[in-house]
Amino acid sequence: MKSIFAEVYSGLKSLFIGMRITIGEFFKPTITLRYPHQSLKMSPRFRGHIELVRDSATGQPKCFVCKLCEKACPSDCITVEGIKPEGARRKTVTSYRLDFTKCSLCGSCVEACRDGAIRFSREYNLAGTRKEDFIMELFERLEKQGLTAEQSVAAAGSATTPSLPTAELAKPAPPAGTPAPAQPTSAISKPLEPRLEAK
Repeated sequence: MKSIFAEVYSGLKSLFIGMRITIGEFFKPTITLRYPHQSLKMSPRFRGHIELVRDSATGQPKCFVCKLCEKACPSDCITVEGIKPEGARRKTVTSYRLDFTKCSLCGSCVEACRDGAIRFSREYNLAGTRKEDFIMELFERLEKQGLTAEQSVAAAGSATTPSLPTAELAKPAPPAGTPAPAQPTSAISKPLEPRLEAK
């Protein structure tokens, strides 16, 4: 008999403790975000897949195909190829292939790059149904990003430039020293003469 009351007491005690926690959390502000319309603030140390860095002075990738990142990768997921243009001192990257299905985001490649030619990206929403979606050509991605940026800048410039009518553009400017044409006098400014009606 005592064991029955002990079980009832234990069950009610745990029930009230759970309800107390539930009621306390019920009146607190919600922390749930409505993804993808909302997202958490990304940490500065977040590691996405690696990406090439563009040289701000030349507009070209900083990578000169030293292959240190390829040798430092323990997963063997990086393949770098390039050519040496005629008259150039260094090679130029033509292909930077990343097999992200093998990458462990260890950071060895980024640490091995002595010129800062690669870095971790900020992309986190990487979902796909095919393995081929995660085999990335980073050089082509960098070129597409540059082309998209140039198109957006050109579109913004054309939108801010005021447009004049074609007739105004074709109209030649008057020579220097030519007086401005006289404006027509309004008929309202002319005084009215009184009219006498015959009786």
